[in-house]
Amino acid sequence: MNYFAAAIDVRQFASKVKHHAIFSIWNALSPGSAMLIINDHDPKPLYYQLDAECGQEFQWNYLERGPECWQVEIRKVRPAAVSLVQEVEVE
Repeated sequence: MNYFAAAIDVRQFASKVKHHAIFSIWNALSPGSAMLIINDHDPKPLYYQLDAECGQEFQWNYLERGPECWQVEIRKVRPAAVSLVQEVEVE
């Protein structure tokens, strides 16, 4: 059984506000937590938007793949560690 910090059924929203609603929840998630998206079509455009804006900060897992209902688990993972080592030129 999966645990979700939030679940959103976007079938009830107008198309123009779906991504805004999803990103509002996404931004509030803590690293390690997940949200569930329920939609009436494959939310692949959302995947591409997350990939462009969040890169390696998320994991995408289809739980149900249509034809009438799609469910996707989106997990916020910790971003890759930033190197604190600076290159120093030696003369």
